[in-house]
Amino acid sequence: MQKKVLGWVKEIAVALILMTLLLNLISFLKKPELPSTILPHFELLSTTGKAISSESYSGKPLIVHIWATWCPTCKLEASTIESLSKKYQVITVAVNSGSDDEINLFMQEHDLTYDVINDTEGRFAQKFAVNSFPTTFIYDSEEEVKFTEVGYTSILGLKFRMWLTK
Repeated sequence: MQKKVLGWVKEIAVALILMTLLLNLISFLKKPELPSTILPHFELLSTTGKAISSESYSGKPLIVHIWATWCPTCKLEASTIESLSKKYQVITVAVNSGSDDEINLFMQEHDLTYDVINDTEGRFAQKFAVNSFPTTFIYDSEEEVKFTEVGYTSILGLKFRMWLTK
């Protein structure tokens, strides 16, 4: 019986490792070709009316998370972004996700409190060459992109990347 359990544990571990490698390969292949590695300048309003400017985030690492309310993977990752927003600088952008009121309702229904920029026409996402959701960029304190993740990323993975970015 013990050999059987150990065999299952080994198979599960191998499957998890292979799945992690596959997801990282997919993320790498879908990674957008940025026109510049420097954080683009922007001054926008959040869905709650808060002014958000790229200049106010300089000097510390920054997570830019581009997502959509209609994206199932984005919904799974939302709690990860919520957790990270408590410790790190985070800008999130909801693409083609409806009105500010609709996004605010989504945030309320999912107990999310981070700021959201409403990209109703996808123009902000175009600045970042995003064509898959979610896409997450991590910029260092000098506003240079260090990591790009496409698709679901675990909280441990993002925390590790933030640790490497410091």
